[in-house]
Amino acid sequence: MSWMTEPFALEFFRRALLGGALVAVLCGVVGTWVVVRGMAFLGEALAHGMLPGVALATVAGFPVLLGAAASAAAMSVAVGLLQRSGRLAYDTSIGLLFVAMLALGVIVVSHSGSFATDASAILFGDILAISSTDVVVLAIATGTGLVLTALSHRALVALALDARVAGTLGLRPALAQALLVGLVTLTVVVSYQAVGSLLVVGLLIAPAVAASAWTRRLPTTMALAALLGVLAVLVGLLVSWFAETAAGSSIAMAAICLAALSHVLHGLGGALRGAGRGPAPRLA
Repeated sequence: MSWMTEPFALEFFRRALLGGALVAVLCGVVGTWVVVRGMAFLGEALAHGMLPGVALATVAGFPVLLGAAASAAAMSVAVGLLQRSGRLAYDTSIGLLFVAMLALGVIVVSHSGSFATDASAILFGDILAISSTDVVVLAIATGTGLVLTALSHRALVALALDARVAGTLGLRPALAQALLVGLVTLTVVVSYQAVGSLLVVGLLIAPAVAASAWTRRLPTTMALAALLGVLAVLVGLLVSWFAETAAGSSIAMAAICLAALSHVLHGLGGALRGAGRGPAPRLA
């Protein structure tokens, strides 16, 4: 079994696993709300909307995380403004901004002659390059996200059930929606280094989808999604190590496979339980 423990002896692999686990916990908690509220498209748009900020920060020599945060925050604010104007549907405004930000990012990348190597890391992640400082930043971001989610749990539940009822109860649904968008933005920004902007939605959505097959209680779904996300990170890193595949893509694929396997097993379990009960009694 020494071959199996070999990667864990390397410091950069342990840092990648720790950083990926922190990302998976945040993605599992926030991703549960994304699935409940049907906000997967927003998460995808924000992941691509980071590209201009990341590209500009890289070209200018600024911290990439700050560029990603500024770009994603600008897009989330723009989505909110377009939605409040009432002139465009929510998904239409997201689609337009998504394409605009992606196009702007590609323009910046194509204009820079020395950007080819960095673009790969932006799109597909570079989790094996996570430093100790990055782990600290991820820990702070994850802790902040968990605290905000816990404090706003009642308002988010009311928002998910009925926004009008939430307003009647004085829970300020507009503020709860803005906070949820902010949490998605935070999660996407801190996760892109692990799996990249193209794959971040896989880690955000798949563990929550996998967990939802087994429980309907939100806290339990969040906890199970976080655990499944950590498992996806572990499996993805091991596959990447032994099969010599891209780490970020392997993690995203592991998360998707866990979601598929979870629903297959749940379906088989339901079929077996139905068979064990035998045919339904006849009324006549």
